[in-house]
Amino acid sequence: MHKLTDIQLLKLGTTLHHIKKSNPFYFSRYETDRVTSYEDLTKLPFITKDVLRQGYPFAYACADIKNCVRMHMSSGTTGKPIINPMTEGDVNQWGEIMARCYTTAGVTSEDVVQITPSFGLFNGGFGFHYGAERLKSFIIPMGAGRSMLQLQFIKDLETTCLCAIASYPLRLMEVAKQEGFNFKETKLRVGIFGAETWTDGIRRRIEKEMNIETFDIIGMTETGGVGLGIDCKDHSGIHVWDDHYIVEIVDPETGEPLPDGAEGEMVVTTLTREGLPMIRYRTRDITKIVSRGLCKCGLNTVKIARLKGRTDDMLKVKGVNFYPAQIESILMEFTELGEEYRIILDKKKGKGDVTLAVETNGISDDTRDRLDTTLYDFLGFRVDVQYLKPGTLERSQGKAIRVIDNR
Repeated sequence: MHKLTDIQLLKLGTTLHHIKKSNPFYFSRYETDRVTSYEDLTKLPFITKDVLRQGYPFAYACADIKNCVRMHMSSGTTGKPIINPMTEGDVNQWGEIMARCYTTAGVTSEDVVQITPSFGLFNGGFGFHYGAERLKSFIIPMGAGRSMLQLQFIKDLETTCLCAIASYPLRLMEVAKQEGFNFKETKLRVGIFGAETWTDGIRRRIEKEMNIETFDIIGMTETGGVGLGIDCKDHSGIHVWDDHYIVEIVDPETGEPLPDGAEGEMVVTTLTREGLPMIRYRTRDITKIVSRGLCKCGLNTVKIARLKGRTDDMLKVKGVNFYPAQIESILMEFTELGEEYRIILDKKKGKGDVTLAVETNGISDDTRDRLDTTLYDFLGFRVDVQYLKPGTLERSQGKAIRVIDNR
Protein backbone atom coordinates (compact mmCIF):
# COMPACT_ATOMS: atom_id res chain seq x y z
CA MET A 1 0.00 0.00 0.00
CA HIS A 2 1.34 3.43 -0.93
CA LYS A 3 2.03 5.86 1.89
CA LEU A 4 2.71 9.57 1.96
CA THR A 5 5.34 10.89 4.34
CA ASP A 6 4.40 13.25 7.13
CA ILE A 7 6.18 16.06 5.29
CA GLN A 8 4.22 15.36 2.09
CA LEU A 9 0.92 15.30 3.98
CA LEU A 10 1.75 18.56 5.76
CA LYS A 11 2.74 20.29 2.50
CA LEU A 12 -0.30 18.87 0.70
CA GLY A 13 -2.59 20.26 3.39
CA THR A 14 -0.85 23.62 3.15
CA THR A 15 -1.27 23.63 -0.65
CA LEU A 16 -4.99 22.80 -0.45
CA HIS A 17 -5.48 25.49 2.19
CA HIS A 18 -3.62 27.96 -0.06
CA ILE A 19 -6.00 27.15 -2.94
CA LYS A 20 -9.01 27.47 -0.59
CA LYS A 21 -7.88 30.86 0.69
CA SER A 22 -6.80 32.37 -2.63
CA ASN A 23 -9.13 30.92 -5.27
CA PRO A 24 -12.60 29.67 -4.14
CA PHE A 25 -13.49 28.79 -7.76
CA TYR A 26 -10.52 26.45 -7.99
CA PHE A 27 -11.09 25.02 -4.51
CA SER A 28 -14.71 24.16 -5.34
CA ARG A 29 -13.30 21.18 -7.25
CA TYR A 30 -12.06 19.63 -4.00
CA GLU A 31 -14.36 20.79 -1.17
CA THR A 32 -11.84 19.69 1.47
CA ASP A 33 -8.36 20.70 2.52
CA ARG A 34 -8.00 17.73 4.86
CA VAL A 35 -6.02 14.84 3.38
CA THR A 36 -4.56 12.37 5.88
CA SER A 37 -3.50 9.50 3.62
CA TYR A 38 -2.67 8.40 0.08
CA GLU A 39 -6.17 6.96 -0.15
CA ASP A 40 -7.65 10.38 0.67
CA LEU A 41 -5.55 11.90 -2.12
CA THR A 42 -6.79 9.38 -4.70
CA LYS A 43 -10.39 10.41 -3.96
CA LEU A 44 -9.72 13.97 -5.12
CA PRO A 45 -10.58 14.72 -8.77
CA PHE A 46 -7.91 15.02 -11.45
CA ILE A 47 -7.09 18.27 -13.19
CA THR A 48 -6.28 18.08 -16.89
CA LYS A 49 -4.79 20.15 -19.65
CA ASP A 50 -8.27 20.74 -21.09
CA VAL A 51 -9.55 22.07 -17.75
CA LEU A 52 -6.61 24.48 -17.52
CA ARG A 53 -7.18 25.65 -21.10
CA GLN A 54 -10.79 26.45 -20.25
CA GLY A 55 -9.46 28.62 -17.42
CA TYR A 56 -7.26 30.74 -19.73
CA PRO A 57 -5.60 32.98 -18.74
CA PHE A 58 -5.73 33.09 -14.92
CA ALA A 59 -8.90 31.33 -13.69
CA TYR A 60 -6.81 28.84 -11.69
CA ALA A 61 -4.14 31.26 -10.51
CA CYS A 62 -3.68 31.24 -6.74
CA ALA A 63 -1.70 34.45 -6.45
CA ASP A 64 -2.59 38.00 -7.39
CA ILE A 65 -0.93 38.65 -10.74
CA LYS A 66 0.49 41.87 -9.25
CA ASN A 67 2.43 39.60 -6.86
CA CYS A 68 3.78 37.40 -9.66
CA VAL A 69 7.12 38.12 -11.31
CA ARG A 70 6.89 36.15 -14.58
CA MET A 71 4.93 33.56 -16.54
CA HIS A 72 5.58 30.65 -18.86
CA MET A 73 3.30 28.98 -21.35
CA SER A 74 2.70 25.35 -22.19
CA SER A 75 4.47 24.33 -25.38
CA GLY A 76 1.36 22.60 -26.75
CA THR A 77 0.41 23.55 -30.30
CA THR A 78 -3.38 23.13 -30.18
CA GLY A 79 -6.13 24.97 -28.35
CA LYS A 80 -5.74 27.88 -25.97
CA PRO A 81 -2.37 28.05 -24.22
CA ILE A 82 -1.87 27.23 -20.55
CA ILE A 83 -0.22 30.04 -18.65
CA ASN A 84 1.63 29.41 -15.41
CA PRO A 85 2.06 32.63 -13.41
CA MET A 86 5.03 32.47 -11.07
CA THR A 87 5.67 34.21 -7.78
CA GLU A 88 9.14 35.03 -6.54
CA GLY A 89 8.80 31.95 -4.33
CA ASP A 90 8.05 29.81 -7.39
CA VAL A 91 11.14 31.06 -9.19
CA ASN A 92 13.23 30.30 -6.10
CA GLN A 93 11.70 26.80 -5.87
CA TRP A 94 12.51 26.26 -9.55
CA GLY A 95 16.12 27.28 -9.01
CA GLU A 96 16.41 24.92 -6.04
CA ILE A 97 15.16 21.79 -7.82
CA MET A 98 17.18 22.58 -10.96
CA ALA A 99 20.33 22.99 -8.85
CA ARG A 100 19.60 19.53 -7.42
CA CYS A 101 19.29 18.16 -10.96
CA TYR A 102 22.67 19.60 -11.93
CA THR A 103 24.28 18.24 -8.77
CA THR A 104 22.81 14.79 -9.44
CA ALA A 105 24.49 14.92 -12.87
CA GLY A 106 27.82 15.83 -11.27
CA VAL A 107 27.77 19.51 -12.31
CA THR A 108 29.40 22.01 -9.92
CA SER A 109 30.45 25.65 -9.72
CA GLU A 110 33.57 24.69 -11.67
CA ASP A 111 31.57 23.80 -14.79
CA VAL A 112 30.81 25.82 -17.92
CA VAL A 113 27.13 25.29 -18.74
CA GLN A 114 25.88 25.90 -22.29
CA ILE A 115 22.09 26.28 -22.39
CA THR A 116 20.54 25.61 -25.80
CA PRO A 117 16.76 25.51 -25.08
CA SER A 118 15.07 28.79 -25.97
CA PHE A 119 14.68 31.67 -23.53
CA GLY A 120 11.05 32.58 -24.09
CA LEU A 121 7.57 31.29 -23.36
CA PHE A 122 8.93 27.72 -23.36
CA ASN A 123 10.26 27.19 -19.84
CA GLY A 124 13.45 25.25 -20.63
CA GLY A 125 16.08 27.94 -21.05
CA PHE A 126 15.16 29.84 -17.91
CA GLY A 127 14.94 26.69 -15.77
CA PHE A 128 18.44 25.59 -16.75
CA HIS A 129 19.66 29.15 -16.15
CA TYR A 130 18.20 29.45 -12.64
CA GLY A 131 19.73 26.14 -11.55
CA ALA A 132 23.18 26.92 -12.93
CA GLU A 133 22.99 30.37 -11.34
CA ARG A 134 22.34 28.72 -7.96
CA LEU A 135 25.46 26.61 -8.41
CA LYS A 136 27.46 29.66 -9.52
CA SER A 137 28.53 27.85 -12.69
CA PHE A 138 29.68 29.86 -15.69
CA ILE A 139 26.64 30.16 -17.97
CA ILE A 140 26.56 30.44 -21.77
CA PRO A 141 22.90 31.43 -22.44
CA MET A 142 22.90 30.41 -26.12
CA GLY A 143 19.25 29.60 -26.66
CA ALA A 144 18.02 27.66 -29.69
CA GLY A 145 19.66 27.27 -33.11
CA ARG A 146 22.91 28.67 -34.53
CA SER A 147 24.51 25.21 -34.50
CA MET A 148 27.85 26.37 -35.93
CA LEU A 149 28.22 28.95 -33.16
CA GLN A 150 27.13 26.35 -30.60
CA LEU A 151 30.01 24.13 -31.68
CA GLN A 152 32.44 27.05 -31.74
CA PHE A 153 31.53 27.99 -28.18
CA ILE A 154 31.72 24.37 -26.99
CA LYS A 155 35.35 24.38 -28.13
CA ASP A 156 36.50 27.97 -27.55
CA LEU A 157 34.70 28.58 -24.23
CA GLU A 158 35.49 25.06 -23.01
CA THR A 159 31.91 24.04 -22.30
CA THR A 160 31.69 21.07 -19.92
CA CYS A 161 27.90 20.69 -19.61
CA LEU A 162 25.45 20.89 -22.51
CA CYS A 163 21.71 21.37 -21.85
CA ALA A 164 19.23 20.73 -24.67
CA ILE A 165 15.96 19.27 -25.85
CA ALA A 166 16.69 15.61 -26.48
CA SER A 167 16.79 15.74 -30.30
CA TYR A 168 19.14 18.73 -30.56
CA PRO A 169 22.38 16.81 -29.86
CA LEU A 170 21.59 14.79 -32.99
CA ARG A 171 21.57 18.00 -35.01
CA LEU A 172 24.86 19.12 -33.46
CA MET A 173 26.38 15.73 -34.27
CA GLU A 174 25.23 16.08 -37.88
CA VAL A 175 26.74 19.56 -38.27
CA ALA A 176 29.92 18.42 -36.51
CA LYS A 177 30.41 15.63 -39.06
CA GLN A 178 29.91 18.07 -41.93
CA GLU A 179 32.46 20.48 -40.47
CA GLY A 180 35.02 17.97 -39.26
CA PHE A 181 34.39 18.95 -35.63
CA ASN A 182 35.62 16.42 -33.08
CA PHE A 183 33.82 16.41 -29.73
CA LYS A 184 36.64 14.35 -28.24
CA GLU A 185 38.90 17.38 -28.59
CA THR A 186 36.65 19.45 -26.31
CA LYS A 187 36.11 19.60 -22.52
CA LEU A 188 32.47 18.48 -22.85
CA ARG A 189 31.65 15.74 -20.33
CA VAL A 190 27.96 16.05 -19.32
CA GLY A 191 24.76 16.30 -21.34
CA ILE A 192 21.39 17.05 -19.69
CA PHE A 193 18.59 16.46 -22.18
CA GLY A 194 14.79 16.40 -21.96
CA ALA A 195 11.47 17.77 -23.25
CA GLU A 196 11.10 14.78 -25.61
CA THR A 197 11.02 11.01 -25.31
CA TRP A 198 14.44 9.61 -26.23
CA THR A 199 15.48 6.01 -26.14
CA ASP A 200 18.49 4.19 -24.73
CA GLY A 201 19.61 3.60 -28.33
CA ILE A 202 19.73 7.34 -29.01
CA ARG A 203 21.46 7.82 -25.67
CA ARG A 204 24.21 5.37 -26.59
CA ARG A 205 24.81 7.08 -29.95
CA ILE A 206 25.00 10.54 -28.38
CA GLU A 207 27.35 9.39 -25.62
CA LYS A 208 29.66 7.65 -28.06
CA GLU A 209 29.78 10.51 -30.58
CA MET A 210 30.03 13.37 -28.06
CA ASN A 211 32.17 11.47 -25.54
CA ILE A 212 29.88 12.47 -22.66
CA GLU A 213 27.62 11.03 -19.97
CA THR A 214 23.97 11.93 -20.52
CA PHE A 215 21.16 12.55 -18.05
CA ASP A 216 17.43 12.49 -18.77
CA ILE A 217 15.58 15.41 -17.15
CA ILE A 218 11.80 15.81 -16.96
CA GLY A 219 9.32 18.57 -16.16
CA MET A 220 6.47 20.54 -17.66
CA THR A 221 5.11 24.07 -17.57
CA GLU A 222 1.96 23.06 -15.70
CA THR A 223 3.90 21.70 -12.71
CA GLY A 224 6.44 24.52 -12.62
CA GLY A 225 8.86 23.75 -15.43
CA VAL A 226 11.85 21.54 -16.12
CA GLY A 227 13.42 19.98 -13.04
CA LEU A 228 10.65 17.70 -11.71
CA GLY A 229 13.23 14.92 -11.79
CA ILE A 230 16.41 13.57 -13.39
CA ASP A 231 18.20 10.26 -13.69
CA CYS A 232 21.41 9.78 -11.75
CA LYS A 233 24.79 8.21 -12.45
CA ASP A 234 23.29 4.78 -11.75
CA HIS A 235 20.94 5.37 -14.75
CA SER A 236 18.30 3.06 -13.31
CA GLY A 237 15.41 5.53 -13.33
CA ILE A 238 14.48 9.16 -12.81
CA HIS A 239 14.55 10.58 -9.30
CA VAL A 240 11.53 12.79 -8.54
CA TRP A 241 11.97 15.38 -5.81
CA ASP A 242 9.23 14.07 -3.56
CA ASP A 243 9.52 16.85 -1.01
CA HIS A 244 8.18 19.08 -3.81
CA TYR A 245 5.95 16.65 -5.75
CA ILE A 246 3.75 13.59 -5.23
CA VAL A 247 3.78 11.19 -8.16
CA GLU A 248 1.05 8.62 -8.81
CA ILE A 249 0.68 6.12 -11.64
CA VAL A 250 -2.88 5.50 -12.83
CA ASP A 251 -4.61 3.48 -15.51
CA PRO A 252 -4.92 5.84 -18.51
CA GLU A 253 -8.40 4.49 -19.29
CA THR A 254 -10.01 4.23 -15.87
CA GLY A 255 -7.93 6.63 -13.78
CA GLU A 256 -7.57 3.98 -11.08
CA PRO A 257 -4.28 3.92 -9.13
CA LEU A 258 -1.79 1.25 -10.19
CA PRO A 259 0.73 -0.63 -8.01
CA ASP A 260 4.46 0.04 -8.16
CA GLY A 261 6.02 -1.57 -11.22
CA ALA A 262 2.85 -1.31 -13.32
CA GLU A 263 3.04 0.95 -16.35
CA GLY A 264 0.51 3.75 -16.63
CA GLU A 265 -0.03 7.51 -16.76
CA MET A 266 1.94 9.76 -14.42
CA VAL A 267 -0.14 12.08 -12.23
CA VAL A 268 1.64 14.92 -10.39
CA THR A 269 0.63 16.93 -7.34
CA THR A 270 2.75 19.97 -6.50
CA LEU A 271 3.57 20.61 -2.84
CA THR A 272 5.44 23.93 -2.93
CA ARG A 273 4.07 25.92 -5.90
CA GLU A 274 2.22 29.19 -5.21
CA GLY A 275 1.10 30.79 -8.49
CA LEU A 276 -0.48 27.69 -10.01
CA PRO A 277 -0.50 24.74 -7.60
CA MET A 278 -1.60 21.45 -9.19
CA ILE A 279 -3.62 18.74 -7.45
CA ARG A 280 -3.50 15.41 -9.31
CA TYR A 281 -2.50 16.80 -12.71
CA ARG A 282 -2.74 14.21 -15.47
CA THR A 283 0.49 14.57 -17.41
CA ARG A 284 -0.32 12.01 -20.16
CA ASP A 285 3.24 10.68 -19.77
CA ILE A 286 3.60 6.89 -19.63
CA THR A 287 5.98 5.46 -17.03
CA LYS A 288 6.04 3.33 -13.88
CA ILE A 289 7.43 3.57 -10.36
CA VAL A 290 10.73 1.68 -10.20
CA SER A 291 11.55 2.07 -6.52
CA ARG A 292 10.97 4.15 -3.40
CA GLY A 293 14.10 3.32 -1.45
CA LEU A 294 17.77 4.24 -1.31
CA CYS A 295 19.45 4.35 -4.74
CA LYS A 296 23.06 3.29 -5.35
CA CYS A 297 23.79 6.97 -6.04
CA GLY A 298 22.83 7.85 -2.45
CA LEU A 299 19.51 9.60 -3.19
CA ASN A 300 16.44 8.40 -1.32
CA THR A 301 13.45 9.44 -3.45
CA VAL A 302 10.71 7.85 -5.47
CA LYS A 303 12.20 6.75 -8.79
CA ILE A 304 10.28 6.34 -12.04
CA ALA A 305 11.22 4.71 -15.33
CA ARG A 306 12.29 6.93 -18.23
CA LEU A 307 9.20 8.20 -20.03
CA LYS A 308 7.97 5.81 -22.71
CA GLY A 309 5.75 8.33 -24.51
CA ARG A 310 2.48 10.15 -24.03
CA THR A 311 -1.00 8.70 -24.06
CA ASP A 312 -1.79 10.88 -27.08
CA ASP A 313 1.42 9.67 -28.83
CA MET A 314 0.20 6.10 -28.98
CA LEU A 315 -0.42 4.91 -32.53
CA LYS A 316 -3.00 2.28 -33.46
CA VAL A 317 -2.62 0.44 -36.76
CA LYS A 318 -4.45 -2.78 -37.69
CA GLY A 319 -5.46 -3.20 -34.07
CA VAL A 320 -1.88 -2.91 -32.79
CA ASN A 321 -0.97 -0.17 -30.30
CA PHE A 322 2.60 1.10 -30.22
CA TYR A 323 4.66 4.19 -29.43
CA PRO A 324 7.10 5.95 -31.79
CA ALA A 325 9.85 5.41 -29.21
CA GLN A 326 9.42 1.65 -29.58
CA ILE A 327 10.13 1.93 -33.31
CA GLU A 328 13.11 4.18 -32.53
CA SER A 329 14.51 1.57 -30.16
CA ILE A 330 14.49 -0.96 -33.00
CA LEU A 331 16.08 1.42 -35.52
CA MET A 332 18.91 2.42 -33.19
CA GLU A 333 20.05 -1.20 -32.97
CA PHE A 334 21.07 -1.00 -36.64
CA THR A 335 24.32 0.94 -36.91
CA GLU A 336 23.93 1.48 -40.66
CA LEU A 337 20.87 3.67 -40.05
CA GLY A 338 20.98 7.36 -39.16
CA GLU A 339 19.16 9.00 -36.27
CA GLU A 340 16.47 10.73 -38.36
CA TYR A 341 13.28 8.85 -39.22
CA ARG A 342 9.58 9.40 -39.90
CA ILE A 343 6.63 7.12 -39.30
CA ILE A 344 4.08 7.96 -42.02
CA LEU A 345 0.50 6.73 -41.60
CA ASP A 346 -1.85 6.63 -44.61
CA LYS A 347 -5.37 5.46 -45.35
CA LYS A 348 -4.23 2.93 -47.92
CA LYS A 349 -5.04 -0.73 -47.48
CA GLY A 350 -2.37 -3.36 -47.16
CA LYS A 351 1.36 -2.80 -47.16
CA GLY A 352 1.18 0.96 -47.49
CA ASP A 353 -0.65 1.53 -44.20
CA VAL A 354 2.63 2.39 -42.48
CA THR A 355 5.70 3.79 -44.21
CA LEU A 356 8.93 4.11 -42.27
CA ALA A 357 11.35 6.62 -43.81
CA VAL A 358 14.93 6.29 -42.54
CA GLU A 359 18.24 7.83 -43.59
CA THR A 360 21.35 5.81 -44.38
CA ASN A 361 24.69 6.12 -46.14
CA GLY A 362 24.20 2.64 -47.48
CA ILE A 363 22.64 -0.57 -46.23
CA SER A 364 23.24 -4.23 -47.00
CA ASP A 365 20.55 -6.65 -48.13
CA ASP A 366 21.13 -8.64 -44.95
CA THR A 367 20.41 -5.57 -42.79
CA ARG A 368 17.27 -4.80 -44.80
CA ASP A 369 16.01 -8.34 -44.22
CA ARG A 370 16.82 -8.24 -40.50
CA LEU A 371 15.07 -4.88 -40.06
CA ASP A 372 11.98 -6.11 -41.93
CA THR A 373 11.85 -9.22 -39.78
CA THR A 374 12.40 -7.32 -36.51
CA LEU A 375 9.64 -4.82 -37.32
CA TYR A 376 7.27 -7.61 -38.33
CA ASP A 377 8.00 -9.55 -35.13
CA PHE A 378 7.21 -6.46 -33.08
CA LEU A 379 4.15 -5.15 -34.95
CA GLY A 380 2.70 -8.28 -36.49
CA PHE A 381 2.35 -6.66 -39.92
CA ARG A 382 4.67 -5.53 -42.70
CA VAL A 383 6.02 -1.98 -42.86
CA ASP A 384 7.09 -0.26 -46.08
CA VAL A 385 10.62 0.92 -45.26
CA GLN A 386 12.03 3.70 -47.43
CA TYR A 387 15.81 4.24 -47.33
CA LEU A 388 16.82 7.85 -47.95
CA LYS A 389 20.11 9.69 -48.29
CA PRO A 390 21.34 11.58 -45.18
CA GLY A 391 19.83 15.08 -44.98
CA THR A 392 16.69 14.15 -46.95
CA LEU A 393 14.24 14.42 -44.05
CA GLU A 394 13.46 17.95 -42.95
CA ARG A 395 15.01 18.95 -39.63
CA SER A 396 12.73 20.63 -37.11
CA GLN A 397 13.79 23.88 -35.41
CA GLY A 398 12.13 22.70 -32.19
CA LYS A 399 11.07 19.30 -30.95
CA ALA A 400 11.66 16.49 -33.43
CA ILE A 401 8.76 15.45 -35.67
CA ARG A 402 8.65 11.65 -35.75
CA VAL A 403 5.08 10.93 -36.97
CA ILE A 404 3.14 12.17 -40.00
CA ASP A 405 -0.46 11.01 -39.73
CA ASN A 406 -2.35 11.39 -43.02
CA ARG A 407 -5.33 9.29 -41.99
